[in-house]
Amino acid sequence: MCERFSSEKTVMLVKEVKLWKIYDHHCSMSCVRLKVPDAISNVYVGRPWHSHLTFLYLLVLGKVGFNYPIFLTFIHYMVSWFLMAILNALSMLPASPTKASRFSSLFALGLVMSLSTGLANVSLKFNSVGFYQMAKIAVTPSIVVAEFIILRKMVSFQKVLALTVVSIGVAVATVTDLQFHLFGACIALAWIIPSAVNKIMWSNMQQRDNWTAMALMWKTTPITVFFLVVMMPWLDPPGVLSFNWNFMNTSAIFLSAILGFLLQWSGALALGATSAITHVVLGQFKTCVILIGGYLLFSSNPGITSICGAITALLGMSIYTYLNMHSSEQHSVKTNPRQSPKSKLSKENGDIYDDNGGSESV
Repeated sequence: MCERFSSEKTVMLVKEVKLWKIYDHHCSMSCVRLKVPDAISNVYVGRPWHSHLTFLYLLVLGKVGFNYPIFLTFIHYMVSWFLMAILNALSMLPASPTKASRFSSLFALGLVMSLSTGLANVSLKFNSVGFYQMAKIAVTPSIVVAEFIILRKMVSFQKVLALTVVSIGVAVATVTDLQFHLFGACIALAWIIPSAVNKIMWSNMQQRDNWTAMALMWKTTPITVFFLVVMMPWLDPPGVLSFNWNFMNTSAIFLSAILGFLLQWSGALALGATSAITHVVLGQFKTCVILIGGYLLFSSNPGITSICGAITALLGMSIYTYLNMHSSEQHSVKTNPRQSPKSKLSKENGDIYDDNGGSESV
């Protein structure tokens, strides 16, 4: 028994040391200040929260020893719900659109949100950061496939090539450790599809039905909380009430909950202003710029392979951005003034919608 305890303790200490090294390296590079156009800064502002929250999740699960990822997600959404309830009581919460979405759409979004966030935290518990990053890269092709199945939206061959270059470059730049647990690998694979569908639904419902980010969060959070409660007995170990709820541990958990609320809000704003694919590309852009910026400005040495991967990814992102802008200009010229205005999502992805709601690829 003592031997088993000692072995598990050693593994946890090794993971903790690796984690602190990664986090310290990340924070040193995060000092890079980026100057981007206003159109990009409006949606880019939320991306730094994501990286710091990921590492804070890992610290809570590892250093604090809070070994309950679904319950941690539940706390985050309850804190978000409480904060939005305060805003609602003060009449500061945006109203729902006049033509509200069907309850089935809100119910489905709440379900995929619980799966996307909950399974992501379970994956972080069992897998290395590198394997988690690989799963995130797989979200991009999943979005392309899911948009075709759900919305009949086709991405041009040139954009597919650009996104392929981006994914390969990000993988080379960021994935250095592929340690994983068999159960954790299954969870990571199960997380990919809900994550892709979650981004698609957030973007589509805001742009199609004129939801604001906060109003849609307010409507879907209770549904997400319900499904998280259902998932707890299956994915969390017993004993959450016996956890050491001292001041330091509780503060770390609730700090991660506040950052979780900010991440969810900023991510929803970004998805409302762009598309699901562009939202993912923005996150990868941030990762690559921080990597290269740290190398150029702060003498960090991630390795020549990582630098080449980041440069390759940025090249793919540049091509993808050019293709988006070019297709938007083409469609703005072809648009008939008598036609109804397109949503931002259709303009960005270069889709042509006919009077019957069909789509055509470009």
